[in-house]
Amino acid sequence: MSNAVKLVRSARLTPAVDYAYAAVVDAPARSLWLAGACPLDEEGRTVAVGDYEGQTHQVMRNLITVLEEAGAGLTDIARTTVYVASSDQADLGKVWKVYREYLGEHDAPSTLLGVTVLGYSDQLVEVEAVAVLP
Repeated sequence: MSNAVKLVRSARLTPAVDYAYAAVVDAPARSLWLAGACPLDEEGRTVAVGDYEGQTHQVMRNLITVLEEAGAGLTDIARTTVYVASSDQADLGKVWKVYREYLGEHDAPSTLLGVTVLGYSDQLVEVEAVAVLP
């Protein structure tokens, strides 16, 4: 898509994190603020009940759909927040692994959170994003 998002890594902070520490976008820029992508199918049903990885795949497919409809792609993402309905770090790790498969080399800054509950019945995962339009 575009090169409007430049990821920042720090030589003074640990390289062990699985994402860039920041993203720089030159102004003026058109930005896209995405609602949290949820693990819903076309009829609004929660998919992959009880399956963190399965829900993450659906969330990412839904996120990609919205990005494409706005004329953007995953590499236009400047930052994300990943919500996981669990207090178990292993569940967060499962979600992160699938999420990172989709982002690939574009390791945009992100926050990964374990939360008590999400908005839809049986929902375990949600990803919100900010992107810069080409």
